[in-house]
Amino acid sequence: MLPVRRLAAILAADVVGYSRLMGFDEAGTVKALREHRAAADPIIADHGGRVVKTTGDGLLIEFGSVVGAVECALGLQRLVEERNAGTSAERRMKWRIGVYLGDVLIEGDDILGDGVNIAARLEGIAEPNWICISEDAFRQVRVKVEAEFADLGEQSLKNIARPLRVYCVGSSPAANQPISPAATLPLPDKPSIAVLPFSPAPVPEPQKPAPAAPAARPSQAAELLDDFLLALLDLPGDAWPDIAAALPDEIFGRIDRYLEKWLADGD
Repeated sequence: MLPVRRLAAILAADVVGYSRLMGFDEAGTVKALREHRAAADPIIADHGGRVVKTTGDGLLIEFGSVVGAVECALGLQRLVEERNAGTSAERRMKWRIGVYLGDVLIEGDDILGDGVNIAARLEGIAEPNWICISEDAFRQVRVKVEAEFADLGEQSLKNIARPLRVYCVGSSPAANQPISPAATLPLPDKPSIAVLPFSPAPVPEPQKPAPAAPAARPSQAAELLDDFLLALLDLPGDAWPDIAAALPDEIFGRIDRYLEKWLADGD
């Protein structure tokens, strides 16, 4: 039997810093989350959404219309803002939301597939209070939803093979400036040709090779070698296995033999 598929708009949402909130006040956080969800249910229903699953602080909602999904996301963010009024900063619940338009696999009451994964990844890159949507979703809602949009460019999402162009929608800082078409320069009434003066490029003078550095005198070389060997002797004993592993056997053998000879001569 072939798998059942359908086109859907998927909304993924979760609470920012939920673990921190639970650590601060476990009972109060659970109560606040329950109340947030109860207040969100009518908004989800009004926009034709179906809650597929809840995962702790997260929600996965399916919509038959991407316009309904984005308008619902905006409504959820407004609801949270209203409910946070008068709440101390450390206790405020902030949502981040991702919306993706794509194909999903149907398995009973559950939905599966890349569409679900990408919606979750869009939610994952959203900042607190943001709504991130895919390019296909943006094309459908741009002229149908009254909101500000900002192009975030192509984003590489975790475990998603191809980069995805992402847009931010709503009252987030990234979406404060609406997208506008690029400005075009006016064309002249008559065609014109610009003539620039020609000047030949200067011919570079041949460079003289730099003089070779003078070779170290035998006494200098001996001093440098003595300093090097003294530095080796200052190393702790447990460092030698690492040095031996890092150097080719031939090079390390030469250093070891020379060090023994140097010590013997010093005696």
